[in-house]
Order: sequence, then C-alpha cells, then structure tokens
Amino acid sequence: MENIDIRYCFTLPDGTEEIFDLQLSRENLELVGNVPQILPSWTSLDYQQCPNCPLTVDTHPNCPLAVNLVNVVRPFASLLSHNEIHVEVKTEERTVSKATTAEEGIGSLMGLVMATSGCPHLAFFKPMARFHLPLASEEETIYRATSMYLLAQYFLKKREQNADLELEGLTKIYNNIQDVNSAIAARLRAATDKDSTINAVVILDVYAKTLEYAIEESLEEIVYLFTPFFEKNPGSLKD
Repeated sequence: MENIDIRYCFTLPDGTEEIFDLQLSRENLELVGNVPQILPSWTSLDYQQCPNCPLTVDTHPNCPLAVNLVNVVRPFASLLSHNEIHVEVKTEERTVSKATTAEEGIGSLMGLVMATSGCPHLAFFKPMARFHLPLASEEETIYRATSMYLLAQYFLKKREQNADLELEGLTKIYNNIQDVNSAIAARLRAATDKDSTINAVVILDVYAKTLEYAIEESLEEIVYLFTPFFEKNPGSLKD
C-alpha cells in the first residue's frame, strides 16, 4: 500500500528553498521516515514532558512529537516569525500556494506533523491530516474540527456507543492540546534562538483556545451557514 505524499516547499527571504517531503502511512496515518538518526537532548520524553502525557520513559525514551519536529526546526533556526516567505503545498488532491509570514507557513506544516507524529493527545486529528487543508484560516479550522468530531460521534452511534452531541469531548481534547502546545514551545526554546517555530506553535495554541471559546458559544460564528437546514428538513425532501 503506497503512502500518502505531501510536499511543503518554502521559499525563504534570501531566495533559497526548503522542501519537506512528508509521507503518511495509509494504514495508521502516521509519519513514515521522518525521524533523524541522531536526536537532540530536547527530544527526550522527560525533558519538559507534558503534564498530561500518558507515555513513560520505559516504553518511549523520546517524545514522538518532538522527534518528528527535529527536521522542521533545523532549517528555520535563523528565521524570524515576521519574515515574509512563500509557501507551496502539494497534496494528492491539489496545490496550494501563498505569500505569508514564516510563523503562519511553519504553523501549517507543524500542525500536520503534530497530528501524525504518534502523540496520543493529537491522534484525534488524523482525519483532518488525511484531508489536509494547508494554511487554513481560523474559521476553516473551527468548521473542520467540529465537523470531524461530529462525524466521529455518528460512527460511535452506529457502533451502539454513546455519542457526544454537546461537543464536551472536543473541549477536553483541546484542553489537552493546550498543555501539549505549552510543553512543545518550551522544548523549542532549547532548540532555536529565533522565534519563528515557537510562534508557529503559539498560533496553533491560539486556534485551540479560539475553538474552545467557539464551542462554549454554541458555534454561533458559523451557524449562519446552515440556514437551509433550518428552513427545510432534508430528510423530508423527495427525489
């Protein structure tokens, strides 16, 4: 079974390119071949370990998320978060390109890497990684994350398990992610003296906090999109 290929190409301010060819296993949607042979000390599991981490040093000497970020951090070690760059992302379905800031472009790449790294808290986002939307906006992220979660509840109900239509479980997932983001930012401070990768994590954390707030406010920000469903019940429509 072939892997899923996703390419990120960054054109930096000096005109040089940094290319990341990521491969996701179709079987478990985790990164393949992205871990370097020599790992820096900040990847050790017990270095700035997340307070909610379920892993132990005995079974996981290194943090699976940190080891998958090593190859992302190194090329951007001297880049500032506000530097203007160009990003092109090629997936199986489309090519997306944008002139943006380093923190936004790196944040998009890091979000994909984090979801597919093998971190137990981030595994819930594998469906979004499978249908990766590069450089997604805040509103797009809210829509995709809540839609993904509710589809998961549909599958749970089909398996005669309890379905959470109040999105309480999604709030808990994002609470855990905030702890992960804080710990990863602390690790990255040991990995680089510039702020581009750290601020990329900060942006992801802002999205996490925003989505938690949106859930608490009953997703009123995007409820207008569903007006046709309120006017007519699709189940009652005839062919």
